[in-house]
Amino acid sequence: MLKSTSFEVTLADKQSVILPDAPIADFLKGNHKRIKVKASFEDKQLEFYAALKREKTGLYRIYFSKAKQKALGVFMNDYFQLQVFEDTSKYGVDMSEELEAVLLSDYDAYTIFENLTPGKQRSIIYTISRYKSAQMRVDKALILTGNLKRGITDPKLWLKKP
Repeated sequence: MLKSTSFEVTLADKQSVILPDAPIADFLKGNHKRIKVKASFEDKQLEFYAALKREKTGLYRIYFSKAKQKALGVFMNDYFQLQVFEDTSKYGVDMSEELEAVLLSDYDAYTIFENLTPGKQRSIIYTISRYKSAQMRVDKALILTGNLKRGITDPKLWLKKP
């Protein structure tokens, strides 16, 4: 598995980090568009998936949300450590057990899900995983799969009850 050395970064703006070229050179050569990121600051660590975004200036950045900043305890001008890894996940994010179980129990919904674009698949996974309770994730996954089978592809309508 491809991985970088650990390197120091700071927030570039309110919600992103610019990555130095040297540590990500092998990822760029391999045309990797998604990566797994391990962030460390003081005694805290955070792992997440991210897209490598190329700016018009040629710099590469990743999205680093306010929630991730809060979880890691970093503020503007703080320097923290990042290490990037090859994304070996099927969807570019970790799918919740509840969504996976619902999809595996409904072949039609699973087939529809598998035929969506990778971005839509990740959106669905994020939509379900944001719920804290396992029962709520199951309930929302059932509503979502029912709506997918009805042909609803608008993310705003995925969780609307019929």
